[in-house]
Amino acid sequence: MPGDRPLTAADAPPDVEIDVGETVYQGYFRIDRYRLRHRKHDGGWTDWFTRELFERGHAVAVLPYDPARDEVVLLRQFRIGALAAGKSAWQTEVVAGIIDAGEAPEAVARREAVEEAGLRLDRLIPMLHYVVSPGGASETVRLYCAVIDAADAGGIHGLAHENEDIRVDAVPWHDAWQMLQDGTVDNAPTVIALQWLALNRERLRTAHGQVPG
Repeated sequence: MPGDRPLTAADAPPDVEIDVGETVYQGYFRIDRYRLRHRKHDGGWTDWFTRELFERGHAVAVLPYDPARDEVVLLRQFRIGALAAGKSAWQTEVVAGIIDAGEAPEAVARREAVEEAGLRLDRLIPMLHYVVSPGGASETVRLYCAVIDAADAGGIHGLAHENEDIRVDAVPWHDAWQMLQDGTVDNAPTVIALQWLALNRERLRTAHGQVPG
């Protein structure tokens, strides 16, 4: 599906009809408005209705994990969306970034790991590819795990011209899992990444010569 323009009738699958698609706001992000209808479960069609869609592109997120030290690398940075949602404005997160036009997702993961955490990644292990908020946004996130040596991970990172002030910490696995349990971690990419690691941690540790525990 196109991401640089509103969808048209030609983009719609057989069970969806798009009458009008137009951009109603274009700034750092974009908002499109549609008049459309879709087929119902009983075989009929809905009435024509209007929906606004938030277009912010697609993203990549990566959880760096050291199986020898049994540590994950987590970031802490300010997020306006969390503040507006009534959550902590300083979010505990994984490495993440937006995919620019023509970029491969794995290239974005490696670039963002350097910029946000000072880490150089080798092999990336795909976790999953999910829709962030299907009711009102087109954004998807591709999640990866990266096996690293976290011995030197830490410090303050980020791009000054983007006003980034990112604290990086190597966190023991059991501490990270507790942060998920007590709600310190409450954003989707990090929640999903840590849950995935909980399911795959013993396999990764065994594959890298560590005794699970």
